[in-house]
Amino acid sequence: MAKISVQDTEINVVSVNGEDYICLTDMMKAKDGDFFVTDWLRNRNTLEFIGIWEKVHNPSFNYGEFATIRSQAGLNRFKISVKEFVAKTNAISLQAKAGRYGGTYAHKDSTAGERV
Repeated sequence: MAKISVQDTEINVVSVNGEDYICLTDMMKAKDGDFFVTDWLRNRNTLEFIGIWEKVHNPSFNYGEFATIRSQAGLNRFKISVKEFVAKTNAISLQAKAGRYGGTYAHKDSTAGERV
């Protein structure tokens, strides 16, 4: 388990299949305290960004299911977990981990310029 330091806050970094993922949970705790990733994930702008990222980097992304999820974004009744989002859409941009270093992790794409 690697760590990076951002403004005096330790952020966990995990490697999944040779790709680095940064812990969003650590970042949100440092900035917003009790703000949860599920609240962030229900935001339409967040989902639009994730959809664009997946389109560029993930040929297996399920756009049909994503469109259904995106259409619900922003509604008071809408809530989705990272695990549910990944299972339904086959997303690779997010990972949910349980256990000692558990939390939500986002892909750290250090070669975005090369892939576009």
